[in-house]
Amino acid sequence: MAFLRCEAVRWVDDEPQPGLVEVRFADAHQQQWAFVDKWPIFTGDDLTPDSDYPVEVGLLCDILTADTTTDRLTISVAPWGLESLDGRVEFEVRVDQLTMG
Repeated sequence: MAFLRCEAVRWVDDEPQPGLVEVRFADAHQQQWAFVDKWPIFTGDDLTPDSDYPVEVGLLCDILTADTTTDRLTISVAPWGLESLDGRVEFEVRVDQLTMG
């Protein structure tokens, strides 16, 4: 399993339970992407409205392609039921942005 390193930047709402957080990351081109979903979707510490944001979290993803000449990967979050606020599910990221679990 691969996890994309991201930051939970804020608590969005208490509903639906167990609560929503906004998570962001910058892709290999330095474009910022944001997700809003229930906090347990993201790996890391239990998040609450009182957590000291930003908090590093992981986002489960599938690796679609790898380019060893540029150390970039294309990943997808679609199999895990996620999409960015812009509706994107595939992203090009640097190899060092992933952890394996």
